[in-house]
Amino acid sequence: MNRVSEHSPRKTDGALLIPTTMGEVPESHPRYASLMSRQRLVDAMKEGLLADSALIAHGRGEAFDYLIGERTCPGAIAAIDEVAARLLIAEHPVISVNGNTVALACDELLQISDKLRCPIEVNIYYRTPERMEALLGHIRNRATALGLNHVEILGDKPDGQIPGLDGPRSKCCKDGILGADMVLVPLEDGDRCEALVAMGKQVFVIDLNPLSRTAKTATICIVDEVQRTASALLSRLKEPKDSDPQFDASTSRRAVLEVMLGALERDQSDA
Repeated sequence: MNRVSEHSPRKTDGALLIPTTMGEVPESHPRYASLMSRQRLVDAMKEGLLADSALIAHGRGEAFDYLIGERTCPGAIAAIDEVAARLLIAEHPVISVNGNTVALACDELLQISDKLRCPIEVNIYYRTPERMEALLGHIRNRATALGLNHVEILGDKPDGQIPGLDGPRSKCCKDGILGADMVLVPLEDGDRCEALVAMGKQVFVIDLNPLSRTAKTATICIVDEVQRTASALLSRLKEPKDSDPQFDASTSRRAVLEVMLGALERDQSDA
């Protein structure tokens, strides 16, 4: 697991308490996983991994996660199964990560990269030398801790550009995003997703907002929280299923949207 806090857990009356900036949180807390994700982001911010807007973006995603009960819905499970099946037959897959993804699911994505024998490429909008150094250093440190130093980490020396895209995120690596046939991009921006699809790539995104431009544009959108998805995807890669020729990405996405709408309707009827 990624480091949660610089302080050590302690036990009180048999309950394990995890120290956070919000106080000590018992593992029995009903929103324990969500609170730990928040703490990982706070720690990542202190380490210089995140842009200033990162916590806002995460909070927006949490609002959608509430509506699905902070669990992986059947529609998302179907999408995870299909993404796993396609990644295993990809010729040149790559995993593209930003700061929030590294903070929340670095270990899982390193293991997925190892399973697929593909590189991880750091690609961020708010790109500074200091932030790139912090992100690359964090990923490499986690790779060492997991015994995965052989995983190729790209992004520090981009030598390509995504056509039709302006700004820092257009910079990429020829051996990574530019040369990939399939790209797994957790927490993607809509404009880059559109540009990658326009290049003829299959783009698999993880986005809790089923109505976002990214969710609608991607080849497949997994509407779920990034760490839950990464953990589930890693499990699927170990016990893969064949790609389903009848899989429909729009149906999968809309199935999760229906769960959200159902939650709102139930709340309204209970009022």
